Amino acid sequence: MAAEFIVEADGGSRGNPGPAGYGAVVLDPATGEALAEAAEFIGTATNNVAEYKGLVAGLRAAHALDPEATIHVRMDSKLVVEQMSGRWKIKHPDMKPLAAEAKKIFPPDRVTYEWIPREKNKHADRLANEAMDAGKSGKQWEPRDSGAALATPAAPARSAAARAADEAAEAGESAGPQAGWGAPDLGVPATFVLLRHGETALTPEKRFSGSGGGDPELSAVGRRQAEATAAALAARGTIQAVVSSPLRRCRETAGAVAARLGLEVRIEEGLRETDFGAWEGLTFAEVRERHPEDLDAWLGSAEAAPTGGGESFATVARRVAVARDKLIARYTGRTVLLVTHVTPIKTLVRLALGAPPESLFRMELSAASLSAVAYYADGNASLRLLNETAHLR
Repeated sequence: MAAEFIVEADGGSRGNPGPAGYGAVVLDPATGEALAEAAEFIGTATNNVAEYKGLVAGLRAAHALDPEATIHVRMDSKLVVEQMSGRWKIKHPDMKPLAAEAKKIFPPDRVTYEWIPREKNKHADRLANEAMDAGKSGKQWEPRDSGAALATPAAPARSAAARAADEAAEAGESAGPQAGWGAPDLGVPATFVLLRHGETALTPEKRFSGSGGGDPELSAVGRRQAEATAAALAARGTIQAVVSSPLRRCRETAGAVAARLGLEVRIEEGLRETDFGAWEGLTFAEVRERHPEDLDAWLGSAEAAPTGGGESFATVARRVAVARDKLIARYTGRTVLLVTHVTPIKTLVRLALGAPPESLFRMELSAASLSAVAYYADGNASLRLLNETAHLR
């Protein structure tokens, strides 16, 4: 399967025209981690030329990673985004050849463009300024983490906390926590209270139950768990909205809570469980017996999918990350109950912590358990709760 990448690019000129440089970064859309960086001091140029050169460099970096990839470009240049999207004409003679060069790197139907505010393009902006600073000193930009050549795939990406620590060290400061105690006042976060649905008949038998098989209802035990959870959340009085996976067991659990709280249930397709393909309804032991090689591959790689056309964890992570970002934007500053499944909850936790994919196998999530993640305005997340079941006792 071809990869999907986000390319963020920027360019700047100190004088317009003046000493100019660009920066670009290729991001994993599921984790937000940097896969490749590019930056260069380009001498005297205008802001717009530098921005276009940043776009070209970012697309080339993505092409080096996977020439068959699908690309989503995000830039704070309205001009470049509108022109490359075909909505504005390109009139300037310096930009026409750069735009043509950018269009040759990937087929146009595999590249989309989005304008973002400058404050959301900090990574590429930082790289562009590093390139201009290097040029001022008579040098060319080099990656911070290695002597790798420009625009080559980066070494395994470090966590956001590690990058922040490096930046603070260069500034002569100690790196403090990015969220919670000691952090600047970033306002009220969007808080997702993550509720795994109550039991179905398959739950106590530990059978694979995803979105590719049947759509089981809650068992009698599961309905009692849903009511107990509803009572506990009503007593806490913090939930302001309820969002559910489209699968029946989640809708029934969410309905019990929403009825107690006097709220409606919004359905979010991105919160559905993994499609486990031919493994649906089987126990782990049965899958081991029938599909041993596929199971070993699945346990060893997030890119491996279950037998029979199921979803890989990497595919699920991309889907969940898109849903997460959409919900954060919709519920900024609010506390929202997300009623979903084991894999989406573990994925949200993993992404919040910057943990590797194998961490999915190292978390325990009981039926009707509660977890919570807070998302701050600076893009950082804080895990506040994991697998809490006191309300069920």
